[in-house]
Amino acid sequence: MNPIAQPEVLIIKPSRGWVNLKLKEVWEYRELLYFLVWRDIKVRYKQTVLGASWAIIQPFFAMVVFSIFFGKLAKVPSDGLPYPIFAYTALLPWQLFAHALTESGNSLVASQQLIKKVYFPRLAIPIAAVLAGLVDFAIAFVVLLGMMFYYGIYPTAAIVTLPLFILFAIATALAAGLWLSALNVEYRDVRYTIPFLTQFWLFATPVVYPSSLVPEPWRALYGLNPMAGVVEGFRWALLGKSGGTGPLMLVSVLAVVVLLIGGLIYFRRMEKTFADLV
Repeated sequence: MNPIAQPEVLIIKPSRGWVNLKLKEVWEYRELLYFLVWRDIKVRYKQTVLGASWAIIQPFFAMVVFSIFFGKLAKVPSDGLPYPIFAYTALLPWQLFAHALTESGNSLVASQQLIKKVYFPRLAIPIAAVLAGLVDFAIAFVVLLGMMFYYGIYPTAAIVTLPLFILFAIATALAAGLWLSALNVEYRDVRYTIPFLTQFWLFATPVVYPSSLVPEPWRALYGLNPMAGVVEGFRWALLGKSGGTGPLMLVSVLAVVVLLIGGLIYFRRMEKTFADLV
């Protein structure tokens, strides 16, 4: 007679120290991460009139406005490229970043009922919010391909590096989102600072202007804004021109690595208090 199988017991203990990141745990809950991403996508387009068209409308009309006011009226240089495609190429990673930053920054508070009911790695919530924005990016990217064909601009071999810059944009959004989401649990007025931060960050990033306008001695320092490296990397990978590669790109990569590691440590440190504060 076979002995009765004993149920598996999982003992959950609060993390200790500042470096216990438990990243392997996120992979173990990858199925939950998939459903969280799918949930965020469905919520975004549920009961909408235009549905996924918003993914095209937002960057396209922003490109039109920027082309009129900055390209035509202000005569902002565009590194020899048609200003509409110059701006739209930058708006793609920017929209991905801005959406991911907003959603991830508010993700923990928005999922408070889930956090209170069951255990899972809380890190999955901001990660899902960031990854969900890739759907909008993919839809809007099709428009960019059409614009490149219209203007007779064809990608070079540098396009093989594009996935790296997409990953770069995701890492930047996640790094900032981890800080904001953890802070938003403790200080609820953080959510009001996110739109202001996003607006300020837009004009601190070479979206409507090339980084070549920044004086050479200051260009590497300008790379402390990780999105400067992301935007210039996109232009280089797709259009073959960029005025801000080299030192700027290196500083941007180092900045996002430091920001991401710091965000992971801070998030894990605060994670034990989420269920009580949320």
